[in-house]
Amino acid sequence: MGLAKTFSAVIVGVRANIVEVEADLSQGLPGLSIVGLPDTALNEARDRVRAAVVNSGLKWPNVKTTVSLSPAWLPKRGSGLDLAIALAILAADGQLPVQEVGRILSLGELGLDGMVRPAPGALATALAMRRSSGRVPSAIAAGSSDCLCLRAVPGLEVIEAPSLRALAARLLGEQEVDPGVDLSAPAFVALESSSDARAYKDMSDVKGQPEAKRALEIAAAGGHHVALLGRAGVGKTLLAERLPGILPNLDDEQALEVTSIHQLSGRLDSAGTGLARCAPWFAPHHTASRAAMVGGGSDNRPSIGMVSLAHHGVLFLDEAAEFEPSVLDALREPLESGSVTIARAGFQLCLPADFQLVLATNPCPCGNALDTHRGAVCRCTPTQRRKYLSRLSGPLLDRVDVRVVLTRPSLASLEADVVGDTSGQIAARVQQARDCIRQRLVGTGWSLMVQVPAEQLATRWPLSPSSRQRLDSASRKDSMRGRDRVVRVAWSIAALAGREEPTAADIDAAIELRASEQQWAA
Repeated sequence: MGLAKTFSAVIVGVRANIVEVEADLSQGLPGLSIVGLPDTALNEARDRVRAAVVNSGLKWPNVKTTVSLSPAWLPKRGSGLDLAIALAILAADGQLPVQEVGRILSLGELGLDGMVRPAPGALATALAMRRSSGRVPSAIAAGSSDCLCLRAVPGLEVIEAPSLRALAARLLGEQEVDPGVDLSAPAFVALESSSDARAYKDMSDVKGQPEAKRALEIAAAGGHHVALLGRAGVGKTLLAERLPGILPNLDDEQALEVTSIHQLSGRLDSAGTGLARCAPWFAPHHTASRAAMVGGGSDNRPSIGMVSLAHHGVLFLDEAAEFEPSVLDALREPLESGSVTIARAGFQLCLPADFQLVLATNPCPCGNALDTHRGAVCRCTPTQRRKYLSRLSGPLLDRVDVRVVLTRPSLASLEADVVGDTSGQIAARVQQARDCIRQRLVGTGWSLMVQVPAEQLATRWPLSPSSRQRLDSASRKDSMRGRDRVVRVAWSIAALAGREEPTAADIDAAIELRASEQQWAA
């Protein structure tokens, strides 16, 4: 009789929780029992694991077998623990070395023939191993398709297990490692996706609207939220769709996290086509529900919302005033905290939601209110206009740093804007500004001024007396949050200009970018 332990993982939301899998063989009526809150799929592992072991040419112990999944309070779901259960049982029976099995985390569903199939959350599991500060396994074993993405995690030893028999041979030293494969080397370059969707939408395609282009460049440099107000067809969507093209590429940690979330949502194949290096872009229809936007579901099937899918990217709400007000107001907490907490009877889930919000809306139901001086006919009454924009609540707009009003460009401005800056040229300036900001924040744990708490911003990076005086006189009618947003936008403007700190002119420019309250008033 024997006892052995190995590791596996279960997914809760978008995070992986490492699970200890213990197997105990003792005298008694032959059978396999699994304890530790397994669900139906996991209870069915008894038949799958037994058939896989026998069909792999290994011996199934004909004794009383107990498998414990710790922590016991955490519900275990899915079939991804099959491989770990099989390894723990074989190690407890003495067929595999206990020490070797105890140092690896196994992830995969077993077929009846012993083949290892992909399991959801392979990349999330690798991230959990990397970030955990406690005692964790030193290697991860998974199926061949899962190993393609697992090798993208630097410093992680990956053991490819196409089948249970192959993994057992590897642990017994009967199978040599392929010398042409470096299992611990990062493969970021090899796994990058070759298709770059941003290449098809360039800022140079947009004629006119120089103020809006400048506003988007500032927003990209500082990670600011944007709201665009203008008549139908003025170019709001055209501009917003080109924002991802001027954002910097995701760094290694962000790329791993974004790819992991998209895999868990089912938007990417388990093996995937590479790491998501471009900032995600999501534009839900205005009929989207609140659960679709922020997430929801039940305790046994939580769903990932758009705010989490747009993590480290852009969430674009076109025709924002057509969304249900309750859906829009549900964004207020994620905009402040960078995460969203889903609370239901029996479970509570915290999902990442650090996204850049872009709103675009018409000024009225007919869309012509802002261009009546140029001959456009607005058929809406003042009451209809106020009611239409009132769907965008004041607290939501107060969280938007850059608010731009677009009008129809004149023919002269269109002719003057023959050769505009390309997205590549703007992206280079944005990257230079972010490098400047990152250098200023080195050693703080923050990478953008929008991430710095207000009290830290005021004490560690105070404005000059002239800039503060200009801010005090120009933002008397704004809220304290709005005043704080103006300061952060001014820092981004200064970074784009290569200045060490904002000037009074930068404060003026930041105030102008919040548009007038009369134009956005409900």
